[in-house]
Amino acid sequence: MIFIATLSLAAQDRVSAKAEERILREVHHELVMLPYLTVFDNLTYEVHGYDVTLMGQVTNPVLKSGAENVVKRIEGVEKVDNRIEVLPLSPLDDGLRIKLYRAIYGFSSLQRYAMGVQQSIRILVKNGNVTLEGVVDSEMDKNVAGVQAHTVPGTFSVTNNLRVNKS
Repeated sequence: MIFIATLSLAAQDRVSAKAEERILREVHHELVMLPYLTVFDNLTYEVHGYDVTLMGQVTNPVLKSGAENVVKRIEGVEKVDNRIEVLPLSPLDDGLRIKLYRAIYGFSSLQRYAMGVQQSIRILVKNGNVTLEGVVDSEMDKNVAGVQAHTVPGTFSVTNNLRVNKS
């Protein structure tokens, strides 16, 4: 006698939703644990069932491949679409990154965001154009970070994509 086990559609949805939640948690954990991840990198991802799409920008090409490799090893992940952009190597951009870091994290009301291993304000520089990503506690902190970035000489433009934490 052969028994064939099948799950109802609702049960399959619950199983896949739980698996997707677990994969989401594990992808986040693996990405923040990458050894070369800095405040000048921004990694984002989407999980659709058992497929993961990696996005964002990094300064180190090793980080792009490293992110893909750790996500591929997560149990249940079937496919990884790596759309991470490697920012161009540029001594001018590197210098600008340091100046931006000092201007933003050196400002008294923003210093608390420098605490911990993963700073919440990500500073992305591409050919002199600056993008701020991450999460801050208030609209005022978001605005202050944007103003501080605008004050750095050599900055062509600033895009402030900081989000305000709702909790």
